[in-house]
Amino acid sequence: MAPLLVGSPPVNLRTKIVALAVAPLLVALLLVALAVRHQERDLARRERVLIEQSYMAQRRGELRSYVDLAVSIVRPLYEAGQDDEATRAEALRRLAALDYGSDGYFFVYDLQGRSLMHSRQPELVGQDLWDLRDSQGRYTIRDLIAGAQRGGGSYVEYEWRKPSLGTAAPKLGYVTAFPRWNWMVGTGLYLDDIQSTMDSLDRQISSNVTTTLLWIAGIAALCLAAVSAGGLALNLSEHRVAEAKLRLLARRVVQSQEEERGHLARELHDGTSQTLVSAKLLIESAVDALAREQRPVPPALPKALQRLGDSLTEVRRISHRLRPALLDTLGLPAAIERLGDEFGEDGTLTTTLDVEGEPFELSPDVKTALFRVTQEALTNVHKHAHARRVHIALRFDPSAGVRLDVEDDGAGFDVEAAQADPRRGIGLRNMRERLGAIGGQLHMRSGAGRTTVTAEVPAASARAEGAPA
Repeated sequence: MAPLLVGSPPVNLRTKIVALAVAPLLVALLLVALAVRHQERDLARRERVLIEQSYMAQRRGELRSYVDLAVSIVRPLYEAGQDDEATRAEALRRLAALDYGSDGYFFVYDLQGRSLMHSRQPELVGQDLWDLRDSQGRYTIRDLIAGAQRGGGSYVEYEWRKPSLGTAAPKLGYVTAFPRWNWMVGTGLYLDDIQSTMDSLDRQISSNVTTTLLWIAGIAALCLAAVSAGGLALNLSEHRVAEAKLRLLARRVVQSQEEERGHLARELHDGTSQTLVSAKLLIESAVDALAREQRPVPPALPKALQRLGDSLTEVRRISHRLRPALLDTLGLPAAIERLGDEFGEDGTLTTTLDVEGEPFELSPDVKTALFRVTQEALTNVHKHAHARRVHIALRFDPSAGVRLDVEDDGAGFDVEAAQADPRRGIGLRNMRERLGAIGGQLHMRSGAGRTTVTAEVPAASARAEGAPA
């Protein structure tokens, strides 16, 4: 006969209820935290790539402008048809006098790898550097000469000693050839500052991710306390409070993402964009000054203006994609109209927008959610639907709320299959969750030749706080 255990009372029913309430909440919060961390890292990776590409495009344009300027100074001597030593010495003297910044200079080699001019390292002049390699084993001078011989100018990445540091640093060079003189002329910009900027951006994003997770942890602690109190009290009101807190948490996650997008967009607009605008204004002032003095404008200056304009357009496009300013200034209809124009820029898709009813002020969460739903829908159309036309309808009803319809004439898809397959329909689930967080609903109908995505937000949730009913 088994002995009776004394002093081991049965587990309290209330404890079981609290455990059943707390366990799913902990799992949900953990999944939310993991999802936030994954999305933040993915966004950081994509933004890093975009910013790095923008920086490199800016550097390439800057290098080309410098070399074009150097070539324009030497070209009169070269095109004069004189190949004597005095003419070449004068050309080398003019190139040696050109520099920019603390680490910007020009170099000249013959096409057999012998240094003819190097203003920052004169000890190299006369040396045969054909077999010189950098720390990665790349033939530096060979690669530069090969790029110059391809014609039309060429970009080459290598390592070289940085004058201001005295140590080797990654560098992007741009070279061109003077075949008749057997010369290769070029210059380069060091890339270590770009890596420093990227590392600083990574640290900032990491700090923002940590802050977001700490917010989630703090909200989780509050939710756990509320659920524990509800379990002890065993009443329905506490259950409703916990549900409301979870919805608030989901909204907070979305808000955090939008705040981070807005922050990065402002950094691009107020930092990089303003620097490009300043440089462009300086060059335009120089061109105007030459025109007033009736002096010829060097051909490199208009090219530099064009390069700066292209870089400025690219930075503004990235900033707009992260967080469109129209959404906060002119409202949802203007932002959606601009979004449709962007998707139709390549000419393969025609987008139209109809606004029905008198627009009223929407809450920031509702504006953001409807804009992101439109953006996701247009992205899906552009990638998968093979559509030619998209019609967007935005309907405002003071009593019913706001309704968004995105309709295309594409191939269509199986809505139920896309929602059931965990490997597909991520964008559709994101749209549904965004609307659920603000009290709205998402409906989808799809068939061959017609697909419609409908988002509805009731008036009680749609109106901005303090807006007239």
